[in-house]
Amino acid sequence: MIKKEIVVDTRENLTRVALLENRVPMEVYIEPDEEICLVGSIFKGRVENVLPGIEAAFVNVGLERNAFLYVNDVLPQSPRSDKDSAVIKDLLRPGQEVIVQVAKDPLGNKGPRVTMRVNLPGHYTVLMPTVNHIGISRRIEDEAERERLREVVQAARPDGMGVIVRTAARAASEEALKEDLQTLHKLWADIQKREENAAAPALLYRECGLLPRIIRDLFTEEIDRFVLDSFAAYARTLTILDTVNPQLKGRVFWDDKPDIFEFYNVNQEISKALQRKTWLRCGGYLIFDQAEALTVIDVNTGRYTGRVDLEDTVFKTNLEAAVEIARQLRLRNLGGIIIIDFIDMNRDDHRNRVLEVLAEEIKRDRRRTHIMGLTRLGLVELTRKKVHPSLSELLLTNCPHCGGTGKVSGEGAKEWA
Repeated sequence: MIKKEIVVDTRENLTRVALLENRVPMEVYIEPDEEICLVGSIFKGRVENVLPGIEAAFVNVGLERNAFLYVNDVLPQSPRSDKDSAVIKDLLRPGQEVIVQVAKDPLGNKGPRVTMRVNLPGHYTVLMPTVNHIGISRRIEDEAERERLREVVQAARPDGMGVIVRTAARAASEEALKEDLQTLHKLWADIQKREENAAAPALLYRECGLLPRIIRDLFTEEIDRFVLDSFAAYARTLTILDTVNPQLKGRVFWDDKPDIFEFYNVNQEISKALQRKTWLRCGGYLIFDQAEALTVIDVNTGRYTGRVDLEDTVFKTNLEAAVEIARQLRLRNLGGIIIIDFIDMNRDDHRNRVLEVLAEEIKRDRRRTHIMGLTRLGLVELTRKKVHPSLSELLLTNCPHCGGTGKVSGEGAKEWA
């Protein structure tokens, strides 16, 4: 049985949140108190450029950089329009005003990525005003419960709108589900009213701060303890739960420690996750090389020499690596394309078992992740949805001397430097 805890540090004008499983940090979220959360925020924007060459448009939403809107994220002019044959110049024109929602934070020199397919998350459901579809969280596996939830949502959803039922809705009452949808429907109506009176570019809806988002998205029946280091944040959490899920208030605790992240060993794990090398308990290690949209992970036996033979040593190293890689993906918040170079294994059953363990561990990841399988070179390919900057992108800056390469010119390269 996995014991899950959420630890919240709210000091020094910064909110930091850690998700622990059996006291091991698995996920970390960091947000300055004054920072506007972009992902989920809704803007009334003006199309600045339409670029047929990349089937995209740039939209002025009032931020430092224009937002990127891809053709597949544009609402079709007709419900029957073929998504695959959509052409950006037929859907948008410069100067056109559109309602867009931020789907991905700005990364590097890129502005935020936006979509016209708005979704509004609640505690139990997600309302999709522009899509007529019902979806059930894949983590709800009981077919009877899935059917019950589908029937309740089908009857309660607003006409023509779609709904996704979240994992937190498992065993939720019909009244709670209906109330959740009614609240979201009212929010969408308020956003539409603001849009009518706003001149583009304008912010129509600001996504709530980190603490309310964690309570809404992460604090479910699966969480055993929710620990905060300030009484103000503790009281605010209880107030939010009055409307979200009062039954969870008994799991909220105030712990006035000088450094709650230090006490729960989160600071040490963050420090390790910012390093290129991560050691395994057996003595092997992992190397992480991160590019803009690609991360390569190399597995090595390191100091581990095993006790039986080479194949057994390699197999045990890879098994431990599979578990730790799944954790590091969440802790480092890595996204995009990920390539894993496990140590070569000669036996098919060993290769299959390592992939099985990796898949089992990744199932616990809330971020959408797909394992694509083995390449002909024996590399494991997977993709993980990237929404926010990784931990290193959030906390580190490139070295002014090496430009982020980790290397400086040697004696033999001075004449080309």
